[in-house]
Amino acid sequence: MRRNVLVSLSIGLLSLSCLTAADDRNGNGNGQLPNGKSGETLLGNAKGNGKGGSGPTNISYHGGPVMTGTTNMYYIWYGDWSGNTATTILSDFAKGIGGSPYFNINTTYYDGSGTKVSNNVALGGSTTDYYSQGANLTDAGVKAVVAKSLGSNLGDPHGVYFVLTSADVNETSGFCTQYCGWHTHGSISGADIKYSFVGDAARCLSGCAAQSTSPNGNPGVDGMISVIAHELEEAATDPDLNAWYFATGAENADQCAWTFGTEYTAGNGSKANMKLGTRDYLVQQNWIQSSAGKCALHL
Repeated sequence: MRRNVLVSLSIGLLSLSCLTAADDRNGNGNGQLPNGKSGETLLGNAKGNGKGGSGPTNISYHGGPVMTGTTNMYYIWYGDWSGNTATTILSDFAKGIGGSPYFNINTTYYDGSGTKVSNNVALGGSTTDYYSQGANLTDAGVKAVVAKSLGSNLGDPHGVYFVLTSADVNETSGFCTQYCGWHTHGSISGADIKYSFVGDAARCLSGCAAQSTSPNGNPGVDGMISVIAHELEEAATDPDLNAWYFATGAENADQCAWTFGTEYTAGNGSKANMKLGTRDYLVQQNWIQSSAGKCALHL
């Protein structure tokens, strides 16, 4: 939910707001539908309480697809990222999250045939976009950025395309005021493409980052990592916004937003809760789907 030429590129909001037609915000007999934004609130306004919220005590399956097989992450570096360590830090994160105890939580989710989300994630490719839609992006502008990156390619059905914006770029539907990121899906060149917006948290550290000193020495980018993880696990378990969610419309990661479990102190004095490869990160917990569901960092 809203909290979301490529090298080999084939490609909910940490809050609320208006996406595309695919972003249905209307309730029905199954309760409120997810919109890709409604749980990705700013720090201090998180809806998830790590306990299942009010009403139903666990997440439910609503019949839609999940992402099976390897989930490929594609980065679209939008704006000016020159001289920023983000390109290394975020790439390392994408290369390290697959196969981790953390992402393994998503294997508790499955589709109508019983096929589970896998614990396989890969960095499929990356590209840059130097302000093709300007410094003030609309939701439609984010989709246009994804479409531009794909060109004539049909996109990767196992891909999630992340539009990562530099700190001078605003997403006008509510970045830094209502959410820190979001995910959705939409038709691009006739293909159903899963994509996400995540902005540099340096634009609003107090709202979109958990700490002002961070494990990798780049607080804005370390803040982005938790949001990227949030959108990735929601895209894997609820890619078309019609699979796994609570009656409130909250998706798995929404329920655990801004909760971090057991932390430790990194070498520079900042807080972290997991090591992937050689790097420490502070990443929010995710919801384990079971009869005794809960927020956790691993099964």
